Amino acid sequence: MRFTTKDLATTAVMTAIFCVLCPVSIPIGPVPVSLTTFVIFLGLYILGCKRCTVSVLIYILLGASGLPVFSGFQGGIAKLTGPTGGYILGFIPMVIVAGLIIDKIKNRPALCLAITVLSSWIVYIPGSLWLSYSTGISFGAAMLTGVVPFIVFDIIKAFLAFAVGMGVYRRLLRSGNLIS
Repeated sequence: MRFTTKDLATTAVMTAIFCVLCPVSIPIGPVPVSLTTFVIFLGLYILGCKRCTVSVLIYILLGASGLPVFSGFQGGIAKLTGPTGGYILGFIPMVIVAGLIIDKIKNRPALCLAITVLSSWIVYIPGSLWLSYSTGISFGAAMLTGVVPFIVFDIIKAFLAFAVGMGVYRRLLRSGNLIS
């Protein structure tokens, strides 16, 4: 993968946006409602799969190193090994899978929106598995705790990210400043 200066700059800006917006959260149990999926989807629409994946990886590494960029303004390895660690690490396959598909179907908005909504499940599965393991509860209980309360929030975030992201993408396309 070869990155231009423009690629590096846009990836860095998106990483900074992750670090500013992703810590904002509402605690509703062991797994808070955060803006992370919204920002990741926004990045996918604006940057595309490769740059957004790199941005997510840098964001996770910054958080793992102790910077307070995870939900609730927390950071460190303990956050990755705690109850929400599976969800955080689940963002990596989510951004790759959703990004590869969205990159190919950006001219089909209804499919993009469907992929955005459905790809949340890519985070739910490893997140629930890790929540179950780290807290000693059953997988079903982990799904009830770490997924069910978030489905409506994630659908709303997917719709918002789609609307904002596709709007920015179209404006960049029209202006000739599309990040390629």
